[in-house]
Amino acid sequence: MTDLAHPDRLAKARAMRARGQDPFPPRGVVAEPIAGLIAGGGTVEAPGPRVGHKVTIAGRLGALRDFGKLIFAPVKDVTGTLQIALKRDALEAWWPLRKELDAGDLVGVTGELGRTQKGELTIWASEIKLLTKSYAPPPEKWHGLVDVEARYRHRYVDLWASDGVLEVFKKRSKIVSEVRRFLEAQGYLEVETPVLHPIAGGATARPFITHHNALDCDFYLRIAPELYLKRCIVGGLERVFEIARNFRNEGISTRHNPEFSMLELYEAQADYRRMMEIAETLLEHLARAVNGTTKVTFRGTEYDVKAPFPRERYTELFRRHAACEFDDEPAVRAKARELGLKDPGSYWKLMNDVFEATVEEHLTGPIFVTDYPVQISPLAKQSPDDPRLTERFELFIAGMELGNAFSELNDPEEQERRFREQVATKDPEAPGEVDVDYVQALEYGMPPTAGLGLGIDRIVMVLTNQDSIRDVLLFPALRPIAKEAAAQEPNAPKAT
Repeated sequence: MTDLAHPDRLAKARAMRARGQDPFPPRGVVAEPIAGLIAGGGTVEAPGPRVGHKVTIAGRLGALRDFGKLIFAPVKDVTGTLQIALKRDALEAWWPLRKELDAGDLVGVTGELGRTQKGELTIWASEIKLLTKSYAPPPEKWHGLVDVEARYRHRYVDLWASDGVLEVFKKRSKIVSEVRRFLEAQGYLEVETPVLHPIAGGATARPFITHHNALDCDFYLRIAPELYLKRCIVGGLERVFEIARNFRNEGISTRHNPEFSMLELYEAQADYRRMMEIAETLLEHLARAVNGTTKVTFRGTEYDVKAPFPRERYTELFRRHAACEFDDEPAVRAKARELGLKDPGSYWKLMNDVFEATVEEHLTGPIFVTDYPVQISPLAKQSPDDPRLTERFELFIAGMELGNAFSELNDPEEQERRFREQVATKDPEAPGEVDVDYVQALEYGMPPTAGLGLGIDRIVMVLTNQDSIRDVLLFPALRPIAKEAAAQEPNAPKAT
């Protein structure tokens, strides 16, 4: 047992076993959702149809208030919380064992639904059954888990002990369901593509590397499903999407987790303007479905995600906020020095760093930033109006990127050339080799196509008003406890 197991609770479990009662019985109870009983309870003035009827609930027991011959306690399930009342007269055989119950225990309760003298909806119990003994005491009273690190490490407690946390994850589930419903209604087919990739492609990011013993070769956890989804388009699946778990071996912040969820979709005979339409109408649909309104409050500011969204060109924003042209290398480098930016070794990466430092804070949004430079868009089709630019956009809200999309490059010769340019940079975030198989797929012919990627986690952040991506991930990436403790020792070596 760990240090969390309380000696008094362990002793109670032993006492139960000694008299033949299992503190972890193999069968539960047939229970009703608490939310349904609350709805069926009506009001004091107008009692609902369930009042006066026998009901059964199951859930986690809250703090017990013992008045001698009467005990009140809340019971919480995934749908809500309802008070139970335990009266000595109604539970005479069980009453001597009442001290064996603790807050945090999982119980099944049967009794008549009614109200107290003060009008609170209550189950007057005729039977109570211990379903699971809780060895670890819950957090104090109703304060939940106050320490943020503890909340993430012990999410299994945070979900029921901290106000509002469960609702965030219920909304997240609804958001994902609504994404599927929206796209399927538009004729998209959900597909599954590999998580293990022989070449890390489809985005610019540092990958995680693993080894396959049977094949005796390295694979990469996918950084994006893009190249496989576009192979589906070549194969004739004209509208496809995937809600993919992606992995990027990079830093952790309020916006970044090394493991995250991304919606990617591709449509034949479409361009990036069609993807703008999909993105803005999908976001509006999600806001209405989850919150009942297009108005959302995020980080203290209200936004309206009703389509259509404004559009502004990357180059114009760069000129306005960086006070120079994006392809004026001397001026851009001077601006980077002024901002104190470190040279990443590539002018175009430095140029984009300047964009992020000078422009993104002004992108309150929702807004589409359009027409990105070719050099930072290796998979996007060039603009017919300006060969320096591509038909690409990114969607921003509150200075945070929510999505990326473009008219897809389908010229195999041009795609191979750009791949080779990427490989030649030796950038650890670029592919280490040309994806020949993907080039061959393009040689068979990919129709004019557009694709869109939206960050599911960030959309959930916006629609649930959560500051950090960790607050919308059930189990965010954390330093292992042993290393965390070692890092806090004054003379401990740094973790590598």
